[in-house]
Amino acid sequence: MNRLHLLFTVLCTLLLTGTLWAQVPDTLQRDTTSMAVARDSVSDADTADTETRRERRLRERREREAAEQQEPVVFKDSARLAIEELSRKAWKRSLIVPGWGQYTNGGLWWIKVPVIYGGFATTVVVFNFNNRYYREILHEVQYRLANNHAEPPNTKYPNVAKDSQGTQRMIAAKDYYRRNRDLMVLLTVAWWGINGIEAYVNSMLKYRWDIGEDLGFRVAPTLLQQPAAAFAHQPYAFGVKLTIDLGK
Repeated sequence: MNRLHLLFTVLCTLLLTGTLWAQVPDTLQRDTTSMAVARDSVSDADTADTETRRERRLRERREREAAEQQEPVVFKDSARLAIEELSRKAWKRSLIVPGWGQYTNGGLWWIKVPVIYGGFATTVVVFNFNNRYYREILHEVQYRLANNHAEPPNTKYPNVAKDSQGTQRMIAAKDYYRRNRDLMVLLTVAWWGINGIEAYVNSMLKYRWDIGEDLGFRVAPTLLQQPAAAFAHQPYAFGVKLTIDLGK
């Protein structure tokens, strides 16, 4: 009887131990599966949240771009359009024909137009002067280089030494007159542009900005207070006061 009881006890113990060992992997597997599902849920939530923020940033950027592209609509009356056309007409005419814009603006055009064409005449005269000497010296240098620094027949520069140093001086003079000639071309273009700028500025002052009709300069004598160091000798001195009246 005791042997049967002992055998029964051993069998029960083995069965119970096997059952526990069989349940442990299942429990671990279930826990691992639960943790994986939880991680996947968190990852999906983070991805959805990231996509939502990305979409929101994209939408806000599009809204800002749309707001920047929207410009206020300004309706101009016929008087303002006519004034703007007058101011544009002056500088365009000056670029086509120098002095035409000054004549369009009126005022002291009879002084400005001769000054404009006087500037062009000056650049043309200086250009011809430098170009003439440039060509003469260029011919001299070419002959000297081709004939061992000898003077060309009928030379206009007989006092220049017939050696390499004399030829180098002629080359330097040639480059000098060439630079001055090219500079006159640039000055002519710049003078043409200044002519257009002056017409534009004058038209803006005349048509767009009203500074009054009483614009003028007044010069009157006045007394000027001397510095503190001169008070002991002469506290005041005679001077001239310049007044500019810009109107109201």
